[in-house]
Amino acid sequence: MTVCQEYRQEYPRGVLAGAEADQVHRVRLHGAQIGYREAGRHSGGPVVLLIHGLASDSATWRRVLPVLGRRAHVIAPDLLGCGQSDKPAGGDYSVGAHAARLRDLLRSLGVSRATVVGHSFGGGVAMSFGYQFPERTDGLGLVASGGLGAELTMALRAATVPGAVLAAHAVATAFPRWVHRAAGRAATGLGLVGGADLDALGRALRGLADPGTRQAFLSTLRGAVGWSGQRLTALDLLELFAELPVLLVAGRRDACIPHEHTLRAHAQLPGSRLEVLDTGHFPHHERPDAVARLISEVLVAAGPRVPAAAAPRAS
Repeated sequence: MTVCQEYRQEYPRGVLAGAEADQVHRVRLHGAQIGYREAGRHSGGPVVLLIHGLASDSATWRRVLPVLGRRAHVIAPDLLGCGQSDKPAGGDYSVGAHAARLRDLLRSLGVSRATVVGHSFGGGVAMSFGYQFPERTDGLGLVASGGLGAELTMALRAATVPGAVLAAHAVATAFPRWVHRAAGRAATGLGLVGGADLDALGRALRGLADPGTRQAFLSTLRGAVGWSGQRLTALDLLELFAELPVLLVAGRRDACIPHEHTLRAHAQLPGSRLEVLDTGHFPHHERPDAVARLISEVLVAAGPRVPAAAAPRAS
């Protein structure tokens, strides 16, 4: 029995990658539907797996997908509980379970190995993927990644308190949109938060109107975050990625996860490529071309990694 039944619209080769990125395919995997976007399937390049963060979905990569799809086969899934993937009550939303599910998604699509790139919480999932499945990992990209230190914005820590997320959604929907726009302009003008971050927060709060999405978000959040900050850290595991091409991207104005976390990771992985962009928590929203270029130059250009067991022996 196969683990997957796939439902997908085939594209003619002439269709632009931008149109590809707007189409969400669906796969039935272990009894649940998983949504994903795709670009560059006919590029002939290596596979890049893009993993979104908390309260987000694959649409966060929409401006990166067409650019990156020129040189790579890019797959951007909706994690279980997010976007157009199912949101089962009592589902396993732990970091390790997300990573294992992505392994099975790739296998169901006929992909044996990939470079994994994760944003925020997705960075933790990407590191877990590389740790659990090194034989399937060609490279690692971390964009404003979680899992590299305990410090975290008060808003996310407060969200773990019972009732906080529902209250935040209620406040967000209680006022007319012009009030939100005015407050957003004021916050942006005062330098309290960037426009891209504010837009992402608004989309997240609107998405939490759905009870299934809200419960999945809380289950995921509480497994990774507590009142004191992030529960999980991968700092002790970074040395395991020393033989891989590693890209580290941070936003200098990140008000969610301090960019110093990424600097710390680079200090432990001196062979990695570090880029600190003048953005907030969503570098791929504010600088999509730059992020796509970095992924292409550092990770795609490296090509598939030769597993150690298959490396030629010295004569």
